[in-house]
Amino acid sequence: MGSANLSQDTLAEDLLELALKSGAEAAEVYQSRSLSRPVFFEANRLKQLETSQSEGTALRLWRNGRPGLTVAYGSVDPQVMVERTLDLSQLNQPETVELVSKSLEFYPDLGEAVPVEMLINWGKEAIVLIRDIYPDVLCNSDWECDVENTRLINSKGLDCHYSDTTLSCYMSAEWVRGDDFLSVADGQTQRGELNPDKVAHQILQRLNWAQENVYTPSGRLPVLFTSKAADMLWGSVQAALNGKQVLEKASPWAERLGKPIVVPTLTLYQDPEAGPYSCPFDDEGNPTKSLIFVENGILQNFYSDHTTGQQLGIGSTGNGFRPGLGSYPTPGLFNFLIQPSTPSLQELIEDMDDGLIVDQILGESGGISGDFSINIDLGYRVKKGQIIGRVKDTMVVGNVYTALKQIVKLGGDADWNGACYTPSLIVEGLSTTGKNS
Repeated sequence: MGSANLSQDTLAEDLLELALKSGAEAAEVYQSRSLSRPVFFEANRLKQLETSQSEGTALRLWRNGRPGLTVAYGSVDPQVMVERTLDLSQLNQPETVELVSKSLEFYPDLGEAVPVEMLINWGKEAIVLIRDIYPDVLCNSDWECDVENTRLINSKGLDCHYSDTTLSCYMSAEWVRGDDFLSVADGQTQRGELNPDKVAHQILQRLNWAQENVYTPSGRLPVLFTSKAADMLWGSVQAALNGKQVLEKASPWAERLGKPIVVPTLTLYQDPEAGPYSCPFDDEGNPTKSLIFVENGILQNFYSDHTTGQQLGIGSTGNGFRPGLGSYPTPGLFNFLIQPSTPSLQELIEDMDDGLIVDQILGESGGISGDFSINIDLGYRVKKGQIIGRVKDTMVVGNVYTALKQIVKLGGDADWNGACYTPSLIVEGLSTTGKNS
C-alpha cells in the first residue's frame, strides 16, 4: 500500500475532468488512504490483532464563485459526487477562488513499516521488564504501525502526494494496593523503530516514586511539569499563535510582534523535517517550512493558511490543514517544538527545595484564555531535592501566559507528546491545593 497507489489511481483526475465539464471554474481533490495494524495486550497477555483500512475522498469546487464540498468514503461514483457538490455550492455565498498553482511534485516516503511480529515482540518485552520488578502490576498496551497515503490535485496543475508511516505505542501499568489504585501510563510515536525498554523504564521510574502516599500543602509552590505533562501548557500558546485568532483579536499576542512575551529562555518553532510528525506539504498544497514563533522570549511569527495569510499580509506559512476530511483548510500546526536546555529530569528535581511534580493530569488548559484548573492524576512531592512520595487529591490552578513568564528552568529531556516536542520545566508560584493538607 505505497504512495504510488494514489498517484496511479485515476479517480482524482476523473473528478476534476467531470467538475470542469459540468460548469465548475475550479476544482480540487484531496485523497487519504490509511492502513493500520494494531496489536493489543490486556492484563499482561496478548489479546487481539486487528487490521483496519480506510479510504476517503474530498471534492471541493467553485461554480459562479460559489464553493461546494463533499466527502465520500470507499468506492466513489465520480458523476454522483460531482453533481452533489455542484448542488451544495448553490447554497453558499461567492468567494475568491484560491488554489495553489504548481506542477507535479514528488516527495519521498516518510518512515518504514515493521511486521506485526515485531510489534508483538516489543509489547511482550515491555511487559516482562515491568513485571520482573512489579509482578503484581497489570499491563495494558497497544502497539501500532500506521501507513497513510495523501494526495492533493487541483485544476491549476497541482499534483502532490506522499506516504507517511508511523509507529506508536501506548502502555499503562495498573497497581492495586488495598484501597489505593495507581495507573501509570506512557507511550511513544516514532518512525522506523519503537523502544520498549525506554517505555518500560519510564513506567518503572514512576512506580518507584509512588511507593508512598504523602500530603500536599496548599499555597504557592514551584511545580515541575514533566515532558509528558508540559504539553498542557502549549495548547494555549498554539492557539495564541494562530493567525485566525490574531485576525479576530482573540489572541493576547495579536499586537506583540517583535516584543518579549515569555521568559528569555524560551524558543518555540516548527520544523517540517522534525520527528514523526514531519510532513512535506499542507492540505492546500503549499510546502511546509521551518518557522520560529518565539526566539529567546520575543514573538517573531504567527502561522496561517492561504486565506488568513492574505488577510494578515504575510502569505501562507504552509499551515493550512483540514481538521477533518469534510472541513475546509484552516490554520493548524503539524508539529510544535520547544527548544530544550541541558539539565536532566533528575537534575531538575534536585534543584527543587520544596515543590510538586506533575506527570499525568485530569483536565485541560483553558484554550485561548490560558486559564487552567487541573487535577493531578499522577504527581509527586519534592523536599530538599528528593521525591518523598506520591500526592493524591491535588489541584493546580493558574494561567498559561503568566506561567510562561515564571519558568525558572527548562530540562534537556525533550520528547514527543502528540505533535508537541517539549522538555520538562519548572514554573514558580502556581497555586496548589491538597484535600488532605
